[in-house]
Amino acid sequence: MKLLRSLVKPTGFGPHYRFASSRLRALPTVVLLVQLGSLAVPPMKAWQQQGSSKGSMAGMDMSGDMKDMGPSMAAMAGHMYVTALRPRQRGDEEKVKALVAQVRASIERYRDYHKALEDGYVIGNPNVDEPQFHFTKEANVLEAEHHFDPTKPSSLLYFQTPTQRYKLEGVMFTVPPTASQDELNERIPLSVARWHKHINFCAAPANRVKEYLGKHPKFGMFGLINTADACKAEGGTFYPVIFTWMIHVFPFESDLKDVFSMNDDIPHFGSAQ
Repeated sequence: MKLLRSLVKPTGFGPHYRFASSRLRALPTVVLLVQLGSLAVPPMKAWQQQGSSKGSMAGMDMSGDMKDMGPSMAAMAGHMYVTALRPRQRGDEEKVKALVAQVRASIERYRDYHKALEDGYVIGNPNVDEPQFHFTKEANVLEAEHHFDPTKPSSLLYFQTPTQRYKLEGVMFTVPPTASQDELNERIPLSVARWHKHINFCAAPANRVKEYLGKHPKFGMFGLINTADACKAEGGTFYPVIFTWMIHVFPFESDLKDVFSMNDDIPHFGSAQ
């Protein structure tokens, strides 16, 4: 599957994901070029099926969680569903710490980003100057649909510093959006980490695509419209779910809260400077 690259970064938003899958061809091209230009999204199937208000999902109330998010994540309130933290179960923390150690060991070689390219990871938007980059490997994304391997992340995350364009900071794991939260919990316990997926996307009609830009857009991932009825009233096309379940893991951080931070606008190098 070919990935759409060379996308345009939306003005005023941070580095949360960098390129969209060709599986989104059902959306107008300009939607991808303008609205999803900063979204690094792995290959997907027909998960972005059109829906009605009955089939749409109401995103979790994130008002109490905004303080933990960076601007680029918080800007998508109304278009994100975030899992709630579950009560801590015996063994959860030990399981997570073991997983994080495994992730950290498996990506050490990718401190040299050339090694990532050699192993089949592809840079999303290499020509766009932004703080964080996703290097995605489609083979790992496809494997993640059926099997979780902590040594095979869907994406590697690199943060740009004043002296280094690609400095390794972590990984992204994905799971099909049809997966249950119990399945997510089996991969990474929900008492410690929170997965998210993108929802309630209203694609603008062809004659209004310019409205993706601006301070107060109606359409797209940062738009005011987040229900099927409101989208229909504006002549748009509604997608209740797009993309996959996602989670970022920053294994160089020492505090588990920072390991699973939902703030992508700051670096997460931990003590590994």
